[in-house]
Amino acid sequence: MNYLKLKPGQVIVDATIGTGGHSARILESILPGGRVIGIDRDEESLEVCRARLAGAKDALILVHGNFSSLDTILDSLGVKKADGIIFDLGISSYQLEDSQRGFSFRGDGPLDMRMDRSSYISAYDLVNNLNEEEISTILWNFGQERWHNRIARLLVEERQRQPISTTAQLANIVERSLPARYRNRFFRIHPATRTFQAMRIAVNRELEILEAALAKAIGCLGRGARICVISFHSLEDRAAKLSFRRAHSRGLVEIITPKPLEPRGPEVAANPRCRSSKLRVAERL
Repeated sequence: MNYLKLKPGQVIVDATIGTGGHSARILESILPGGRVIGIDRDEESLEVCRARLAGAKDALILVHGNFSSLDTILDSLGVKKADGIIFDLGISSYQLEDSQRGFSFRGDGPLDMRMDRSSYISAYDLVNNLNEEEISTILWNFGQERWHNRIARLLVEERQRQPISTTAQLANIVERSLPARYRNRFFRIHPATRTFQAMRIAVNRELEILEAALAKAIGCLGRGARICVISFHSLEDRAAKLSFRRAHSRGLVEIITPKPLEPRGPEVAANPRCRSSKLRVAERL
């Protein structure tokens, strides 16, 4: 909130509004006269946000869409320049905790992982239709999964017996793919974490869309306005870092955080899911 330099009357874009956590706090600082434009691919999250922030009335505009269309969305609303933009990347706790969305291996559910349920391709489609090499490439490129070849091979073998249709099936296959000497070791993160991350990124084309969206977002900022990007894994953080550097080399932004800000001990203790988050900030010149 401090890095956004909020004040009454501003127009702030929450490009990943989710259930409205950031926007609730932003609205406190930009009223009276300000507006939040909230964008999200997940219609269910938007409904929760709409109910949660019902008191904001005309100060909140919710858009079901992709942040890659941010410039078009602002143009359609008659907004020439935004006073600040925030991206909180990845998936929300709301999505993680709903086993029917298929994002998590902690509860069994359908192998879905679509942020926008109206889109066509799900994790089920990728896992059951891509060949071994394609699956292995996804696991390495989007998850940096050490055992990508072994996991891809066993996935293909198992789906010949029956389709892999649930999160529990996928997590079990990943665990069985590990070399025997690793299976009973204590892992800091669940062995299936990187596989689920990689599949989710592939299903939603997250990195491809992010790079285009950040370039557009910088162009939508007014002079002195700031863009804040919160990422949760190295690929997202790298995309933000490179986007800011390219814009800086063109004289478009000043980089406010040469190194990303990370949560400290007390914050991680209060909110363990923030432990891998990184915040980068740039200001439009």
